[in-house]
Amino acid sequence: MDVMGFWTIAGALTLGVMLLLLLSLRRAGAEAEPAARRDIAVYRDQLAEVDRDLARGTLPPAEADRLKTEIARRLLAADRALTAAGPVAATASRTPLLLAGALVLAAGGGALAIYSQTGVPWYPDLPLDRRLAEADHLMASRPSQAQAVADLPPAKAPEVSPDYAALMDKLRASVDPATATDPRGLELLSRNEAALGNFAAAEAAQRRLIAVKGATATAEDHAGLAEILIRWAGGYVSPEAEAALVKALELDPQNGTARYFSGLMFAQSGRYDHAFQLWQPLYESSPPDAPWMQPLATQLPDAARLAGIRYDMPALKGPSAGDMAAAADMSPEDRQAMIEGMVDQLSNRLATEGGSAQEWAQLITALGVLGRKDQAQEIYAEAKQRFASQPDALASLADVATAAGLAP
Repeated sequence: MDVMGFWTIAGALTLGVMLLLLLSLRRAGAEAEPAARRDIAVYRDQLAEVDRDLARGTLPPAEADRLKTEIARRLLAADRALTAAGPVAATASRTPLLLAGALVLAAGGGALAIYSQTGVPWYPDLPLDRRLAEADHLMASRPSQAQAVADLPPAKAPEVSPDYAALMDKLRASVDPATATDPRGLELLSRNEAALGNFAAAEAAQRRLIAVKGATATAEDHAGLAEILIRWAGGYVSPEAEAALVKALELDPQNGTARYFSGLMFAQSGRYDHAFQLWQPLYESSPPDAPWMQPLATQLPDAARLAGIRYDMPALKGPSAGDMAAAADMSPEDRQAMIEGMVDQLSNRLATEGGSAQEWAQLITALGVLGRKDQAQEIYAEAKQRFASQPDALASLADVATAAGLAP
């Protein structure tokens, strides 16, 4: 359907609905007419009927006078009632039309307000298959790395200490990206040039590193090249960065950096369905301290919504046995800073959604490490009730409780 056809139909439907509203309210106003006014019309009809019967000779004159006197009395009474209710009746008769006008204006104004926020005037009909095709075309024709970099404003160089600047001069003098063969030196040069915002030098060093390593270049090496290009382009995933991401995923399909930036590439092109397919398992399987977890916490729900997918963000996982072992060697302050938030999240999730016996055991262990034994004892008691019919789970929970110094 073309744009004019859509607006013609939409306008006709709107006018039709408004006309129906006006007619309905007008009819309601007529039905709400005062009873005295209707009575007056009836009595006048009765007087006219008496005169017709008298003229035809079907009604004796004496009976006609009696009837006319009675009808006139009732007519006067109705007229007095109408006069007494005059202002109220007049207001009531105008109310339906005023209400109709207010409703029509409110409906029209509300529709325009909603459309101004959610619609695009004169934008053509865009079905799903066409939107996906346009998104694919957008990704295929997106700007190159050079174009993206050229469109960015000049970046301000970060301030560095004289000692650091001297070290960088020595590193650059000893590692030439055009001829260097030391992977460690090239890696240091690439990393530090990127930190300084010298992305052209960082890219050259990273590409040389990959060339020197040859077949032994890792997925992380190629993902690192992609990240340099993306940072250089201000967060934009160019075709050149995509090529590096593809190579990284060929070497390691589970590489987190490549999976995150690949999803970002699809999101930038409008293929939120592909972005969600990459980001959901990445978020749900990654440790909480992974570098992509914080941006995914906001980007993943948006990708799901824009892809038309109902998705509830899962709670972060509870601390692992390794986390607990590491926390046991820390000071109380460091230990609390490391696992307090994770423990609270796990506790809230188990309280509201439930979980496996292993997760309950994790929570008991974590509370014991934090020194919150009273709470651990309460959790253990609740867990025993939840898993009363599962002997294996009870035995596992008992072992954890004993290790945490809890009462049986």
